[in-house]
Amino acid sequence: MAAGFTTNPTRSEQLLFLTDDQLRQGIELMYFAYRGFTADPDRILEEREYGRAHHRAIHFINRRPGLTVNELIDLLGVTKQSLNRVLRQLVEDGLVDSRVGVEDRRHRNLYLTEPGQALEQELSAAQRRRMRAAFSNAGPEAVAGFRKVLEQMIDPELRARVVGWLDRP
Repeated sequence: MAAGFTTNPTRSEQLLFLTDDQLRQGIELMYFAYRGFTADPDRILEEREYGRAHHRAIHFINRRPGLTVNELIDLLGVTKQSLNRVLRQLVEDGLVDSRVGVEDRRHRNLYLTEPGQALEQELSAAQRRRMRAAFSNAGPEAVAGFRKVLEQMIDPELRARVVGWLDRP
C-alpha cells in the first residue's frame, strides 16, 4: 500500500499533518477509484450512445420520482441548456417521462419509465457490486471514515443540502 495510506497510520497521520506527497497520493487514488467506479456503467452507456450526464440524470430521477427539471439542474449544478439536451434524448428514447406539474403547471416533473428503471438498475447494480466489495474489504470503520471524508470534500454551502438529500429514503 502507498505510503501515507497504511492500515497502521503514523502519529503524524493520526493528527492529520499530511505531507504534500501523501495528499498527492490521495488525489491519485481518487482518480483511479473514480475510473474504476465509472468503468462498468460507461461500458453499458456506450452501447446506447449515452454519457455520464445521462447516467447522473437517470440516477437522480430514480432517487426522487417527480423531481422537477429545475430541482435536477440545481442538484447537478449544470446549465438548463446542457440538461435539456440530455433530457430530450432520454425522453425521445422512452426512458424518462416529463409530465406537467400537478402543483404548478409551469414545472415539469420527471419520472423514469419501465425501460428507464431497468437501465438505472443495470447501471447501479454494477456500481453497487464494486462498492460492496470495497466496503466489505475495508471494514465498517473505513466506510464511516470514507463517508466523512467525502462529505468534507463537498463545498460548504452545498454540504447540508447534499447530506440531507442522501439521508432521505
